[in-house]
Amino acid sequence: MLIRRWLIPSLCIAAVSGAAVAQNTVPVQPQQPAPGAGGTPLIPRSVIFGNPDRAAPRISPDGKQISFLAPVEGVLNVWVGPADSPDAAKPVTDDKSRGIRQYFWAFTNQHILYLQDEGGDENWRIYSVDLATGKKTDLTPFDSIPGENGQPVKLPNGKLLRPTAQIESVSHRTPDEILIGLNNRDAQFHDLHRLNIRTGKLTLVETNAQFAGFTTDDDYRVRYAAKFNSKGGLDIFKPGPAKGTEPGEWVPDETIPAEDASTTSTVGFDKTGDVMYMLDSRGRNTAALFAVDLKSGDKTLVAEDPKADIAGVMMHPTTNVIEATSSTFTRTQWKFADKNVAADFQVLAKACPGDANVISRTLDDSRWLVSFVVDNGPVRYYTYDRASKQPKFLFTNRKSLEGLALQPMKPVVIPSRDGLELVSYLTMPPGLKLNAQGKPEKPVPMILNVHGGPWARDSWGVNGEHQWLANRGYAVLSVNFRGSTGFGKNFLNAGNLEWAGKMHDDLIDAVNWAVAEGIADKNKVAIYGGSYGGYSALVGATFTPEAFAAAVDIVGPSNIVTLLSTIPPYWGPVKEMFYTRVGDDRNDEGRKFLESRSPLNFIDKIKRPLLIGQGANDPRVKQTESDQIVSAMQKKSIPVTYVLFPDEGHGFARPENRIAFYGVTEAFLAQHLGGRFQPIGQDFSGSTIQIPAGAEGVPGLKDALSSNGR
Repeated sequence: MLIRRWLIPSLCIAAVSGAAVAQNTVPVQPQQPAPGAGGTPLIPRSVIFGNPDRAAPRISPDGKQISFLAPVEGVLNVWVGPADSPDAAKPVTDDKSRGIRQYFWAFTNQHILYLQDEGGDENWRIYSVDLATGKKTDLTPFDSIPGENGQPVKLPNGKLLRPTAQIESVSHRTPDEILIGLNNRDAQFHDLHRLNIRTGKLTLVETNAQFAGFTTDDDYRVRYAAKFNSKGGLDIFKPGPAKGTEPGEWVPDETIPAEDASTTSTVGFDKTGDVMYMLDSRGRNTAALFAVDLKSGDKTLVAEDPKADIAGVMMHPTTNVIEATSSTFTRTQWKFADKNVAADFQVLAKACPGDANVISRTLDDSRWLVSFVVDNGPVRYYTYDRASKQPKFLFTNRKSLEGLALQPMKPVVIPSRDGLELVSYLTMPPGLKLNAQGKPEKPVPMILNVHGGPWARDSWGVNGEHQWLANRGYAVLSVNFRGSTGFGKNFLNAGNLEWAGKMHDDLIDAVNWAVAEGIADKNKVAIYGGSYGGYSALVGATFTPEAFAAAVDIVGPSNIVTLLSTIPPYWGPVKEMFYTRVGDDRNDEGRKFLESRSPLNFIDKIKRPLLIGQGANDPRVKQTESDQIVSAMQKKSIPVTYVLFPDEGHGFARPENRIAFYGVTEAFLAQHLGGRFQPIGQDFSGSTIQIPAGAEGVPGLKDALSSNGR
């Protein structure tokens, strides 16, 4: 069972997937190899960032079939085959554009359910595929949302505002139905509906006019609802007694203080429904797992970690008994409540190196699909029969990565200037001679790779961007700055109102550490990131212009005031959280503060090269965020290179677009940091890439555009 958190949105950029074949290239004047390149062959971008061979495998609830994502004519689709013969699988979906990234088995064992949007707009629709007939059905076929006048709401570009569906719960107790949220009545609020996946019938469960989220049980009963209060905390309500055939009033139950609102959440209920499992940080720092007796109110500690929040919970698929929990400080650690599950993990530890994770299992819990994540190779997938204790290798997600000279990722804990522990991850380029402390003979160029969110975190494991940049001759450092999640509420809350403040100080402290350790050349450090990481890149270029030789911003906001005024309408119920953590744009003082933290207002300080990437359909960080800073820079004759994709949203989902953007980025970084690069060549083929500004600022970009008919 997945952890059910209250609706806490973030700007977090979606992770990308990839692996294909090398493209032909057109020669471009090469740069000198970066120190430590050591003659290691360049790994083609398409190998790292193209489509995976097979990914996201799932086993059907009855254990008879297996599914996975794999390309069909270059587009990711769902394949299904016999559980014991995955090579016999065939595609059951026919997406021809963006590819499918979210799917799961229905408990009917006869249907695949998946979500898809249009061009990255995140207005998700839910689809089903009947495996017996092959019929595909749009289960949420709604094209518009009515406004106050009853007419469909139109966006500034003239398009209709479309609803977005979200999966609330999937229960084995009602195989034919799932519980969904749908904002087709009011753009701000998702009403709860039962959705029959066979007939498409929607049955209203709860009309929502105020809440940020609901907690439901396996019978789809609404047990709790939550909404943010004016202090940024969460007010929790229970349904009151029904009034005849009408629902009763909501009854206040408790309030979760603002400091605990993002680290306290429900996980699920036991089989009886009388015991609730929840993560709770109240009265402590890290979120621990508790069992709460809803009749007596007794609260029992189940699992805790003093250094990190409990992040993963394994529960038996039908009995809901807690089997194991995980937490991650530098590496993931498991604690076992079930001795049989502990024994299974001991067997799995001998089957394959890396961190094991149960990603799918049968309803009777007799058969698992397990992923093994390492830091220098592809993800390996196994089936595991719990009775025979036999793991069986299935496949890796990227066969083309096997045997390549990938680099290990080293966890390091860097002290901030005020004493916080910044859990970070360092990847060094190949071919270097390192001493016993893992330091090179002389400093190398470095990329500071800043994660999105910011309410997210970096973790250990194979990372496409780390491997790509290290292969080009750069050290790569990812830092969990204050405000990152997973390290307790104190660390998370230390980021409140610290955008471009202490959150950025942490990044500078990490760079200074790398310089002091002899890892990074202080004159050749670039800041790079997506979403909040893109904002950090803009902050680096404007607030600390001397610290970085170049900056790369991917879908990052340039003005926090305009960011908060244009977030999706269905984030409205959680805006109090933004006011608490980011700042309040509802009054002059708050807007003045946010303006003081907005890179757009400090472009005169930009001294180093800047590359910006943007998706035109981004619902979180609108295109105007990039447009306005590019326009302001152009008016003051400050160089900038702007890359725009008309068919992308918050991040670049189509592999053709990912590879195109990384090709531009690679040449840009090589020019300003001296690393190696693979010429762009024909990597724009199939991409919708546009360069509204600054094509002359990247080596080979104009030639590549011309050779691709742009």
